[in-house]
Amino acid sequence: MNNNAKIGPVTPVVVATSGSTASGDFSQNRSQQDAERASRYRLVIEEGSREGSFIYKTLDRVTGEVVRQLPREQVVELTSQDDYVAGAVIDTSV
Repeated sequence: MNNNAKIGPVTPVVVATSGSTASGDFSQNRSQQDAERASRYRLVIEEGSREGSFIYKTLDRVTGEVVRQLPREQVVELTSQDDYVAGAVIDTSV
């Protein structure tokens, strides 16, 4: 797993106005930009180490880096230990 994923700010895109109505072309440009930004990422679902567990990763198609992972890698490491029992991480008996 790549622990050095870099998440940075999104660079704003400047769109020159062409004298058209603000409601028509602007919303189409915005929708197109949102679609292009969303197409940069892809969801990968992997089977976890335990039966019935899954790991969801959002990958950047351009760089190949993992942008987000659920559950986090630390939790995956915990669940792969032989003595792990669900709910044993937090002591609620106090």
